[in-house]
Amino acid sequence: MEALIPVINKLQDVFNTVGSDIIQLPQIAVVGTQSSGKSSVLESLVGRDLLPRGTGVVTRRPLILQLVHVEPGDAKKNDDGGRDGEDWGKFLHTKNQIFTDFEEIRQEIENETERISGNNKGISDDPIHLKIFSPNVVNLTLVDLPGITKVPVGDQPNDIEVQIKDLIVKHISNPNCIILAVSAANTDMATSEALKVAREVDPDGRRTLAVVTKLDLMDAGTDAMDVLMGRVIPVKLGLIGVVNRSQLDINNKKSVADAVRDEHAFLQKKYPSLANRNGTKYLARTLNRLLMHHIRECLPELKTRINVLASQYQSLLSSYGEPVEDQSATLLQLITKFASEYCNTIEGTAKYIETTELCGGARICYIFHETFGRTLESVDPLGGLSTIDILTAIRNATGPRPSLFVPEVSFELLVKKQVKRLEEPSLRCVELVHEEMQRIIQHCSNYSTQELQRFPKLHEAIVEVVTSLLRKRLPITNEMVHNLVAIELAYINTKHPDFADAVGVMNNNIEEQRRNRMRELPAAVPRDKSIGAGPTGLCGEPSASGAELDGAKAPAAGPQGEQDGTGNWRGMLRKGEEANGSRPGSPFQGAVNLLDVPVPVARKLSSREQRDCDVIERLIKSYFLIVRKNIQDSVPKAVMHFLVNHLKDSLQSELVGQLYKSGLLSNLLTESEDMAQRRMEAADMMQALQKASQVIAEIRETHMW
Repeated sequence: MEALIPVINKLQDVFNTVGSDIIQLPQIAVVGTQSSGKSSVLESLVGRDLLPRGTGVVTRRPLILQLVHVEPGDAKKNDDGGRDGEDWGKFLHTKNQIFTDFEEIRQEIENETERISGNNKGISDDPIHLKIFSPNVVNLTLVDLPGITKVPVGDQPNDIEVQIKDLIVKHISNPNCIILAVSAANTDMATSEALKVAREVDPDGRRTLAVVTKLDLMDAGTDAMDVLMGRVIPVKLGLIGVVNRSQLDINNKKSVADAVRDEHAFLQKKYPSLANRNGTKYLARTLNRLLMHHIRECLPELKTRINVLASQYQSLLSSYGEPVEDQSATLLQLITKFASEYCNTIEGTAKYIETTELCGGARICYIFHETFGRTLESVDPLGGLSTIDILTAIRNATGPRPSLFVPEVSFELLVKKQVKRLEEPSLRCVELVHEEMQRIIQHCSNYSTQELQRFPKLHEAIVEVVTSLLRKRLPITNEMVHNLVAIELAYINTKHPDFADAVGVMNNNIEEQRRNRMRELPAAVPRDKSIGAGPTGLCGEPSASGAELDGAKAPAAGPQGEQDGTGNWRGMLRKGEEANGSRPGSPFQGAVNLLDVPVPVARKLSSREQRDCDVIERLIKSYFLIVRKNIQDSVPKAVMHFLVNHLKDSLQSELVGQLYKSGLLSNLLTESEDMAQRRMEAADMMQALQKASQVIAEIRETHMW
């Protein structure tokens, strides 16, 4: 099991080469407040002074510290270039540069921190990777995080506390991370910020190990026995006490080895019963053991995660495609594939079928039979026509002669006006289908032919060609639909079988109503005079000719009419003169105003007027329904023939004719600027994942897992 930690270090190196943290590897994160002794604990584990020191926030970037144990005799054989009997370090950002002077390592950490975070005490989540090789360390991977602070100092932003906490939580939220919560013994453990933050992400404490520092600085008469025994704050992984070097010891260049010896002597004297379970050496062994067990638990999930990512990046790499070698063949292949996918989307046989909304041919079908069909059905055959409009059309169609029957011209005039209303929804149907044909272009680009995303200029050219073809077919289709309505307006076929049947039924109903009315007439009224020879005439209105034919009534009406001046034309003229002010002495005496046209007003229609309006309304409705049925059937057919099918038949030939030209090949097949970069990054990540899989496979072969 001791070999598991180097395996994780090797995995860390693999993913560091691609600069990715998509794999959360097992590690130990050090959390604590400022001046709690975090840096001293880390230096004690390393056995060297290598971390920057000072007041305020010193650690302003996460430091991923990998400790690699090397045997003194094996140092020369190490691939990292170490020398026998020496400790050395390497930074990821300096590539293969070897640091044997730990003062230079400290200076490099400061320089790299200021390079990214600046010199104004700001922080950054971009980590520094440092690897230490030494025969005096155990295999560990530690992450030194900025110390928790409350009040901004110097040029720090006002939200420095929130920034630091978010950075800490980001790292310790990793379920593969062991939390090393550092607290000072001379403070109340109940107020420990490190344990508080650790409990937020690890409420059960399964990943938290507490370290109590500064045991030698407690007030006189007090000790940390209860704390170290876990009676104050119980922690599942335990509590370990350590003694750090004071600032005076650091100033006096006291070595870490001497500090460890003094620490052991202090523990033997102050806490003899707990000395073997506390101290820096025990902490290092405990961390090594915990990390190994943690790695063993995480490896199955880690292997699964690597396999899933390898599959995802393989698909991503395939979508980016290989660099183009044969431009002519590639262009023809992409054009053919796009045209095929476009037609398949219309036919409903595309590989990628939309599940969230109707698309392609399904939406076109919906437009024809739902949108267009319902719109036509909602058009009222008599919409916009009032009874006065119909009556006025009948009277205008008769001219100066009174009519005995309903004029056919009025029917044609009114029915054409109603049929004309079907043109607007028909043209709107064409527009909706045209819009859907445009949407299919984007659908094919996004889902069906992802290769087009590699070549943005080719994609733009294809969209332009298809859009132009649709634009050319739109007026042709509109013209055809317009002609379909014009054809219906050109000839009102009153001999249409369906219309003739409707008229026959209507005539039978009218005749039946007339017979019923005649049966209801009083018995004293002669039937022959009620049919049109009497005073009411043919239309049921008073008739002068009828009075003259009746010899008994005519003489009696004459004198009476002459007496009151209203029964003949002289009386009517006299009334007109009075109405126009034509009295004796008036300058307009004897003149009749022939320009006075009666204005239609709301009134009760006579029985004949009502009957004539009913006849026209029934005829209009019957014929309108016939025309609407024809339009509802012929418009979708015209749209399919002149727009949809024409585009399907000519799309590929149009694309080849417009784009398959030698002078355009290199320009159309130019990849986007970031495509080559993304392909290279995906290839590097794929290579890293393959190496990681090999490393894990080696563990299985050596029976370590």
